[in-house]
Amino acid sequence: MLKKRMYQLLAASILLLALTGCGAAKSENITAGMEAIKSLDYDTALTCFEAAKEAGENERLLYRGEGIAYLGKTMYPEAVEAFLTSLNHSNGLIENMDYDINYYLATAYYKQGDYDNAIAVYDAIIAMKKDEKDAFYFRGAAYTEKDEIEEAQQSFDAAIAAAPSDYDRIIDIYCILNEHGYKEIGTAYLQTAMENDTKKMTNYEKGRISYYLEDYENARTYLEKARDEKGYEAVLFLGKTYETLGDNNYAISVYNTYLESNPVYNTYLESNPDAAQVWNQLGLCKLNMEDNEGALQAFQTAMQIENNGMMQTLKMNEIIAYEHLHEYKKASVLMESYLKSYPDDETAQREYLFLKTR
Repeated sequence: MLKKRMYQLLAASILLLALTGCGAAKSENITAGMEAIKSLDYDTALTCFEAAKEAGENERLLYRGEGIAYLGKTMYPEAVEAFLTSLNHSNGLIENMDYDINYYLATAYYKQGDYDNAIAVYDAIIAMKKDEKDAFYFRGAAYTEKDEIEEAQQSFDAAIAAAPSDYDRIIDIYCILNEHGYKEIGTAYLQTAMENDTKKMTNYEKGRISYYLEDYENARTYLEKARDEKGYEAVLFLGKTYETLGDNNYAISVYNTYLESNPVYNTYLESNPDAAQVWNQLGLCKLNMEDNEGALQAFQTAMQIENNGMMQTLKMNEIIAYEHLHEYKKASVLMESYLKSYPDDETAQREYLFLKTR
């Protein structure tokens, strides 16, 4: 969940650069570099940023882009240096770009396990903007990594106080605490939200929180009511609720009903990237039912949807489907390609070593 939030900040920040840089003079190389980053071609991006230096383009933007490319290549010390250089080229006024670069800098520290420096950067962001809920949340996550749980809770409490109706964030807090062995503390956040805000919540919000509280009967009730209100998001959690309850067949019918609801099938796929998430969950459900061919088809269908926002997950699930089909050579070739795009996936690295022995 933390990675997802960081990815969302990354996507928003790339858009910010595009909006800021495209109208500026002499920004051709920076723009080309950011386009390469969108395609996960980090080496080409770095070449573009070197050309930007030679062409005298905006130094703050080019070093920022260079840092993002180094993040993509998991070269975290180089990323830190680039982001610090970018900040040194600030005009002295606190602007949105300064928050953006500081978030990237904190992410680079966080990814290399330097949680103290990450916390220091989040402290600086909060000092500039007192109600910056993302900084409070990520600082709490860094404290959680350090097992300094009291400090983590203080940061999480501040994040909630800054946006008390942000139930997505409360669920994120539960997930990061649960992942690090603090499920009881995380559950308390969910329970407090349900006890205090039930009347304010939508059926979808109550359904999601009930799901994470493992109250699947109530989750099903709320999410059934939310199907028409929330679209694919409610469908995903409703289907996963039925899967958890052991009714995979009904879960598949939930997914298929959503995917077949538009009569113009091809147009639907092209115009609704959110459908990729439903196709992916349908594939996972079919994997659990040992319908490996059906799972592979679902993952590959999702991959054909433009701007699906989850290509890394889909590529990995495609590889898993081939493994289930005992097509290890195909899986190995795909894994090699996957690791070129996502070199910091340690689980994938271990799996690749296994595949090479098959």
